[in-house]
Amino acid sequence: MSEPVVIVGAGLAGLACARELVQAGRAVMLLERSDRAGGRVRTDELDGFRLDRGFQVLLEAYPEARAQLDYDALALHAFFPGSLVRFHGEFHLVADPYRATREALAGFQSPIGSLFDKALVLELRRRAGEGTLEELFARPETTTRAALRSLGFSDTMVKRFFEPFLGGIFLGRDLDTSSRMLEFVFRMMAQGSTSLPAGGMGALSDQLAARLPAGVLRTGHEVRAVSRNAVTLADGRRIAASAVVVATEGDVAARLLGSFPAPRARGCTTLYFDAPHSPVGGAKLVLNADGGCINSLCVPSDVAPGYAPAGRSLVGVTLLGVPAEDDAALERRVRYELAGWYDGPTVEAWRHLRTYRIPWAQPDQTPPALEPVERPVKLDNGLFVAGDHRDTASIHGALVSGRRAAQALLGR
Repeated sequence: MSEPVVIVGAGLAGLACARELVQAGRAVMLLERSDRAGGRVRTDELDGFRLDRGFQVLLEAYPEARAQLDYDALALHAFFPGSLVRFHGEFHLVADPYRATREALAGFQSPIGSLFDKALVLELRRRAGEGTLEELFARPETTTRAALRSLGFSDTMVKRFFEPFLGGIFLGRDLDTSSRMLEFVFRMMAQGSTSLPAGGMGALSDQLAARLPAGVLRTGHEVRAVSRNAVTLADGRRIAASAVVVATEGDVAARLLGSFPAPRARGCTTLYFDAPHSPVGGAKLVLNADGGCINSLCVPSDVAPGYAPAGRSLVGVTLLGVPAEDDAALERRVRYELAGWYDGPTVEAWRHLRTYRIPWAQPDQTPPALEPVERPVKLDNGLFVAGDHRDTASIHGALVSGRRAAQALLGR
């Protein structure tokens, strides 16, 4: 009996790789150091609440997600196509003029941007939708900020809308992320809904894992070293392999493989609260253009009711980066800021559920990170790598990288 292909890491990339190899008839062993599959795309359950590991969403138009996931089984619930932007102590609605025309027209006089800025959003959307994805990713690469300026957006629009909105997607208000990602994200948002599964974002990973044959996924297996024909576990055991695929975060992959420098990471922090009522009252993302530590606020249970038990609301507050202070001090700072947004005593009564600090939330994609978009997945005969650090920092990119690694291994 031939040795199996050993995949290190059961996040989306590892799961996608395993699925492709199993379908091709290869023996596969998928090793995961934690207690279940999912990597960064996991959902924890606490007192009837579903807590995603950091604020995450599914852009339904992702081609690879459409190809690999069963959307009907996920029971997706869509966000309102627009955001509430807090500026000068008030909330202003910025809506998609194509999918929420009435709300968009009502918000044309908001101070978030000029009428010209809002017209330019349509131009950005048009440009992002032109050509194939391959053509989009071949366009000249600059930073997101430079691309917005070249289109003519005002500093006001960039500061008040794009910095919190894209900052939450790219995990940095510097907007130094590749302009190719700007156009890719706008295309995906224009072509489909932004959604949450009924069972939390971890349902994506759970669905992929459930399709694997029994015995393929092995949890509680931490890998300390890899070679072309074996992996060594933390407990010293050696597992022989016909080939090895390292499908972990970029820093871990760089350490295990030693053949490329560790990609820079972007982090984030999310605090979850149990509230008796939603402070938003709808499936809208709230963006902060007033300064302070909070970048955005969301009530996932307003989008997908199963995120909270009946009669309660789940409030998620996201900060960019990983603050130095301890959880108690951070919670106090966040509550103090939220008390200026909503009724102070009400906010103080919210029960803190959990804080997630995620130093490696996504790889940094400052230019020339996406030149090319698809980085090599075959490193040596029998040694492969997958993960969003090999493609775009997205669910789509993670899934694509896993499929590409499997196809490279199969010689396709």
